[in-house]
Amino acid sequence: MVDYRDHIESNPDVMLGKPVIKGTRITVELLLRKLADGYDSGEILEMYPHLKPEDMSAAILYAASVIESEEVIKAA
Repeated sequence: MVDYRDHIESNPDVMLGKPVIKGTRITVELLLRKLADGYDSGEILEMYPHLKPEDMSAAILYAASVIESEEVIKAA
């Protein structure tokens, strides 16, 4: 299983601190938007040939982790 921390980093000097694939300026947000727009992982990897399949998995796992940690406050 992929550990997203091996592939994702946040640095205030890169893309304003948004999470990116390590060593790139490709944001997790961009990859998720491409998936939401209907591109499959293979097509995205063709667009960004320096990415690996594990980077795509890491982006999805990162997003799942963020959502998992989200606190939901019930409205009164």
